[in-house]
Amino acid sequence: MKKEIIISGFGGQGVLSMGKILAYSGLMEDKEVTWMPAYGPEQRGGTANVTVIVSDDRISSPILSQYDVAIVLNQPSLEKFLPKVKPGGILIYDGFGIANAPQRDDIEVYRIDAMDKAAEMKNSKVFNMIVLGGLLKVCPVVTTNGLEKALFKSLPERHHGLIPLNMEAVGEGMKIIQKI
Repeated sequence: MKKEIIISGFGGQGVLSMGKILAYSGLMEDKEVTWMPAYGPEQRGGTANVTVIVSDDRISSPILSQYDVAIVLNQPSLEKFLPKVKPGGILIYDGFGIANAPQRDDIEVYRIDAMDKAAEMKNSKVFNMIVLGGLLKVCPVVTTNGLEKALFKSLPERHHGLIPLNMEAVGEGMKIIQKI
C-alpha cells in the first residue's frame, strides 16, 4: 500500500497540522512516510499545502506531480489540484470553502461539511480533525488507533487533555463525509 496525498487550503485551517498528524500516524504504525509542507510568507490567510506519502515500502522521492488523494479546503486549491488527481483517485472537499463543485468523472469525489460540523461542536479548532476523519473513512491509510498515538506524540503535553475532543471530531468526520 502506498498513498500519495496533498492537503491544501488557507493558512490557519490546520492544513500543515493535518499533514503532520497523518505522517506521525504512519510512523506509529511502522510505515514509511514523507511530509513536505509548502506555504507562502503569510501564515494566516495565505495558501498552504502539504504533501504526505504513506507507504508499506520505501519511498523513492517526496516530490510529486500527481496524487492519489487530494483534500482541498478552498476554491484556489481546488482549481490548482483537481487536475493533478490521478484517474481512479479521490478528491475530498469542504462544502464551506468551495463555490463551484468539482467536475470529473474519472475520480471519486467526496464532500465533507467540516466547517459546519465544527461550528455545531462549538470549536473551530477541530475543523482539520473532522476532515482527517473523513479521509480515514474513505481511504484508511492509517488506523484511528495510530492517529490517537500520533496526537500524543505531536501535540505538546499541555494539550493532551484535548485529544478526546479531537478523536470525537475524527469520528464525526467519518460520519458526515458523503460521496458526490
